[in-house]
Amino acid sequence: MRLASPSLSPSFVAGLVLAGLATAAAPAAHAQKALDRLQSAATVFHDIMTAPDGGVPAVILDHAQCVMIVPGYKKAGFGFGGAFGRGVVTCRVDKTAAQAAGWSAPLFVTLGGASFGLQIGAQESDVVMLIMTRDGENSLLNDHVSLGGDMAATAGPVGREASAETDLRLHAKMLAYSRSRGLFGGITVKGGVIKQDRDSNHWLYKNATAKQILDGTVARPEQASTLVTELGRH
Repeated sequence: MRLASPSLSPSFVAGLVLAGLATAAAPAAHAQKALDRLQSAATVFHDIMTAPDGGVPAVILDHAQCVMIVPGYKKAGFGFGGAFGRGVVTCRVDKTAAQAAGWSAPLFVTLGGASFGLQIGAQESDVVMLIMTRDGENSLLNDHVSLGGDMAATAGPVGREASAETDLRLHAKMLAYSRSRGLFGGITVKGGVIKQDRDSNHWLYKNATAKQILDGTVARPEQASTLVTELGRH
């Protein structure tokens, strides 16, 4: 006996078409969000460096190998606390025709973690981390970097001018800063985890590795120009 082929209603077919279009558009939408993050990172860095309470000392920036910026880092808790943010990191490279400003294409990363203890409420802040050494940069090539375990993130000194404290901090692997509710200062980050944002990196750089992105092999997206300009200015 021959079975009749099931009929497909127009609404069902339209639904399949819309679902297909949505799937095709998803990478482009996510890629745009990643590119928007570059502009947010540039704004955060500019605001911090022009903050009336001092900004990051110039001598610290001069010695930094990489700069990591996480706009809108969110922390919340009620007994048990968690934190999460998406950011970018760019590292110094030898100046070439492709990387005239001497900074790599941004690697997209996430910063997260959990904490325990007496805590309640939520807070959002902007976080800037300066990776001071080549060893620190190499740590970023791992998919999972534990702050406090693989690499310590200590509070960075604040102020335009160098000080004795600043000179001592130049030997640290990573220095961290935070801006919350208009206040800016150094912070110590423990228990956090830096991970590569593989989806964002793939949407923008296809199959490029983290090493290729950070060593200058991959060309910077045009949307990173504002961030690179801010880094060069300060």
